[in-house]
Amino acid sequence: MDKKYSAYICTGCGIGEALDIEALNKIASKEMAMDCKEHACLCGADGRAFIEKDMNENGVNTIVVCACSPRVMQNEFTFGDDKITVRVNLREQVIWSAGTPDEGKEDSHKEWLQETASDYVRMGCTRAKKTELPEAFQLETMNKEILVMGGGIAGLTAALEASKAGSKVTIIEKADKLGGKALGWAKQFPTKLPYADLEENSIGSMVAAVEADGNISVKLNTEVARIGGAPGDFAVTLKAAGSKSEWDAPAKVGVDEQDLISQGKMEDPNAGLKPYAEGNTEAQKFGAVVLATGWVPADVSQFTHLGYGTNDKVVTNAQFEKMAKEGKLGGLKSVAFIMSPGGEENDQDFPYCNSVTSMVALKQAKYVRENNADAKAYILYQHMRTPGHMELFYKGIQQDDGIFLTKAAVTGVAASGSGCTVTAKNTLLGEDLTLAVDLVVLAAGMEPTTKYENSINLAYRQGPAFLDLDLFDGYADSHFICFPYETRRTGIYTCGGVRKAMNMEETIDDATGAALKAIQCIESADRGVAVHPRSGDKTYPEFFFQRCTQCKRCTEECPFGALDDDAKGTPLPNPTRCRRCGTCMGACPERIIGFKDYNIDLIGSMVKAIEVPEEDEDKLRVVIFACENDAYPALDMAGMRRNKISHMVRIIPVRCLGSVNMAWVRDLLSAGMDGAMLLGCKYGDDYQCHFVKGSEIATKRMENIGDTLKTLGLEPERVRSEQVAITEYDRIPQLVNDFVSEIVDLGPNPFKGF
Repeated sequence: MDKKYSAYICTGCGIGEALDIEALNKIASKEMAMDCKEHACLCGADGRAFIEKDMNENGVNTIVVCACSPRVMQNEFTFGDDKITVRVNLREQVIWSAGTPDEGKEDSHKEWLQETASDYVRMGCTRAKKTELPEAFQLETMNKEILVMGGGIAGLTAALEASKAGSKVTIIEKADKLGGKALGWAKQFPTKLPYADLEENSIGSMVAAVEADGNISVKLNTEVARIGGAPGDFAVTLKAAGSKSEWDAPAKVGVDEQDLISQGKMEDPNAGLKPYAEGNTEAQKFGAVVLATGWVPADVSQFTHLGYGTNDKVVTNAQFEKMAKEGKLGGLKSVAFIMSPGGEENDQDFPYCNSVTSMVALKQAKYVRENNADAKAYILYQHMRTPGHMELFYKGIQQDDGIFLTKAAVTGVAASGSGCTVTAKNTLLGEDLTLAVDLVVLAAGMEPTTKYENSINLAYRQGPAFLDLDLFDGYADSHFICFPYETRRTGIYTCGGVRKAMNMEETIDDATGAALKAIQCIESADRGVAVHPRSGDKTYPEFFFQRCTQCKRCTEECPFGALDDDAKGTPLPNPTRCRRCGTCMGACPERIIGFKDYNIDLIGSMVKAIEVPEEDEDKLRVVIFACENDAYPALDMAGMRRNKISHMVRIIPVRCLGSVNMAWVRDLLSAGMDGAMLLGCKYGDDYQCHFVKGSEIATKRMENIGDTLKTLGLEPERVRSEQVAITEYDRIPQLVNDFVSEIVDLGPNPFKGF
């Protein structure tokens, strides 16, 4: 691209009154050597026409807009795929965050404000010069069919909704029929007003709809043996349900067992590890995958005082549902539903208990009453959860004199005659309870299948399973706030019980969302652009492999498994898996990874564009690398509220803290700047990082660079990594200003002037 530059300075929103526009114009036109013009309202129709006139008459194709934050007015400053637009934030992060001058320091305040704006103009013009027009990555072949793993409510819904949108779908189900666990339901929760009566099981009609849909293929008695490839080009190998494939984890065989195998006295458990279809390894191609393999009842046998496993009059809710389905509730005159393991001091629920298990207890208590008008049902709970319209269902159950509900800690279940005796204390009645019942039902929770099964068996360098399942209690990993369906494997979406416990209505909504996300991913891959969270981004990481040392840092640190290895151990990119976070770029010690509009040289050049005053303790310079997802918006909102941020700070937005290469920090300190701060998303158990691991990885890198600074004679306190939420716009100014104060106490960088 033969670039023709022009900068435009907006004088609206108070910018013209607060800053010396003529001086800024000279920086762009003289110092940065590009045309520069001014306008009172660039975001208005006249302002856009003002810029477009230059494009049409003068061939301008690279525009630097010095006005408001790049987070606003995006449509107004988008001029087409063949144009480059760089935004310079003079409003939110210069004039609005400057605060009011202290008495007697009005002149200094104006000087500091002008210096800040000048540096941002320099950085913006530098960015424009270093930015190249991206070209979308296109797969050689593109498959748009969706694979749905699981034929229960979630899988059936995802398939039907994708089909309605025009997609071809294949359902893989390991059982010999569709329907999943819903086939065993006697009845289902109410779905319409007055939310009082149980409804007939609708799973049959869903199965019939799938079987009649020409867009949907079904493979029963089948499992996925292996998933390789990437969005738009997944290669999926299938196997017969229950059989082993060459990719299954081999069974552990001890020395003694091996001797027996060699003597022909024991069958080799690893024999015949062949893929499905008599050794045929040819994979079927898919564009995206929806994982809907559901849940299994959680184990409750550990709570020995409740008698499960030793007393046949103690069953789980899943077993009781089967009894109801098979019409085996006859003769029951009293049933106790225990929602919590209880014990002397325990107010916890059973593992994986949730609102669904609460509602199941209410439903099953209604079974007891509908089966026998004289029967009694007792629901003993620690926490009763009935969200949304199910609160009406709960209130209806409360009106039934034959159903007794109380908060209680169950202390024991003992066999008694043909039934059981249940003892409980700390009840709402203020007294202990002893109940004689015919049957006890324990509220076993809903464990996701991903906790126990390697459901996907990915052919990825980072392993065959989802990562960090322990962090998510076995649920398929995702960004639980912003991207609930997405896993850390681009193009693989979860819904239903593998994502979280949910009832039928919630599952249907969830599966619809996952199907739409799968379609969106395929269409994005077809256009060669990124999916969430940088939706529509045409860039992708490019590697200068001639200098690659095969250190494996990029492959190991990528949060999304976008990089495999080739036969020689060199990183093998899969661009349609990539989320464009740039973590690989930040990891690379050789600095050989970058994007057309975001790379080591580009950001490094922006840092070097900042003027570093010498021998002036009032003009120290602190660079903040701010994550564009949480920190940068929070800084903008702080400015909108006129919260004052130190004039010594210069802010550079980054895609993710994971993309921050420590070379930037070392270089800026070597250039005489006085401090560096990384502001990113929160990580840990309640992580909010849009790229999952970026903020955490950056923090670890910063800890390591502290040792390097010591060897250079610089205090490690000059660098810091902090985490903020997007809502913490009132906290950020204090956080930044306190760090600047610490830098001031340390004094100027001793490298200043070298």
